[in-house]
Amino acid sequence: MDPLIHALYSLSYLFLFLLGIKLAVRYGLLSLKNVLLLVTFGLIYDNSVLAFGESIGKGPFLKNLNLLRYWLHALITPALILFSWSAASETDIKWLSGRAAFVIATFLTAFMIIAELIQNTIGIVIDPAHQYGVLSYEPSAAQGPPIMIIVVTIALLLAGLILWKKLKWKFMAIGVIIMGIGSALPIPIESDAATNGFELILLSSVWTTKAFLDKRKNS
Repeated sequence: MDPLIHALYSLSYLFLFLLGIKLAVRYGLLSLKNVLLLVTFGLIYDNSVLAFGESIGKGPFLKNLNLLRYWLHALITPALILFSWSAASETDIKWLSGRAAFVIATFLTAFMIIAELIQNTIGIVIDPAHQYGVLSYEPSAAQGPPIMIIVVTIALLLAGLILWKKLKWKFMAIGVIIMGIGSALPIPIESDAATNGFELILLSSVWTTKAFLDKRKNS
């Protein structure tokens, strides 16, 4: 069942990706908020590999496909910090739209990329794993605390709360909160893929936020 769920996730992210291209073409290709396209592409790839791992079969090819999953996660996911800053800077909080705030957001993004690479990616050893119909390659040793994910989540939450207070736009903050609660609570379902649905809810709320901000800025 999980391969089908991952395939559905992949199609959902593909829809968001195509929506993102449409928004980028209509409202500006150079917008920093378009880093969401990279994040969404990474999730399309991640779920596609998980969906078709069993069909591909165990071996070096599937192992390398899975290895790229971890590298994309480390290199792309921290870009959500830049999106958070870019979204929050479109409110009337002046210091957020200044150069100093941009430098801080850029530095934090780069730092999180480096931290994730050092902590969990460079030199990673992955072994085959089969769970709920999904054949993948997972780290053979326990990884450290998800520092990068925690920092990214905090950045998204803060930006979401700022948008809620300043622009009365609550959906991004709610998306982050739902993902946080869903990830923390055990779900009595025999599936590893089910909890990834909260990630889809989050990214949908983020893309909806981008569409709202693009239309607002160009109205």
